[in-house]
Amino acid sequence: MVVHKTPSCGCCGSWVDHMREAGFTVEVHDMDDLGPVKERLRIPYGKGSCHTAELGGYAIEGHVPASDIKRLLEEKPDALGLVLPGMPMGSPGMEMPDGRSQPYTVELARRDGTTEPFASH
Repeated sequence: MVVHKTPSCGCCGSWVDHMREAGFTVEVHDMDDLGPVKERLRIPYGKGSCHTAELGGYAIEGHVPASDIKRLLEEKPDALGLVLPGMPMGSPGMEMPDGRSQPYTVELARRDGTTEPFASH
């Protein structure tokens, strides 16, 4: 997995730790401007987050749980990848010390730019 993130993003580093703990090999590319990466990978407008990863021909945008990525790689849908817009509290890398979380939905990004629910947490 290759992760593109800004050098100062602590929650991105925590998400990378989550991926490594789940068994993924992670190569990190720190960059000041993630726009060109998101454009190249065709991340749908309005679905961005603070980091973008590439794995197995798919884009992974944001704080997507490792279990969802593993499911994506098993099912191999014809899609761009998974997106989790924003930075939902309680998602991997966005854990709160008191355990609070908010519900969130990981979306499957189709090649035509549309998205549909993939997993709810």
